[in-house]
Amino acid sequence: MQPRLPDMPTVPYYAVIFTSIKQPEAGQDYVDMAQEMEDLVRNQTGYLGHESARDSLGITVSYWDSLEAIAAWKKEARHRMAQQLGREKWYQHYTIRICKVEKEYSF
Repeated sequence: MQPRLPDMPTVPYYAVIFTSIKQPEAGQDYVDMAQEMEDLVRNQTGYLGHESARDSLGITVSYWDSLEAIAAWKKEARHRMAQQLGREKWYQHYTIRICKVEKEYSF
């Protein structure tokens, strides 16, 4: 099956870029939590979709309709637990960037 990019609304919208390097010992609990977060985020107000790729460096870009929606997701209780476990167990390093998308084009 061909990967499909999410359908995006008319600009502007927001992108949260999460780049990470996992710990080598991140195991099934990481996989399970990642799936739980993917299921949970789909029901968040303002969530528009996401794209993700992982090799030695992981990159996930999630798309949102507002900064308020991003802030609400950051505060969601189960997501906060995943963030804490990420710092304690699963990631060597991560960076989060929040950007306003003002122009978009594609082929």
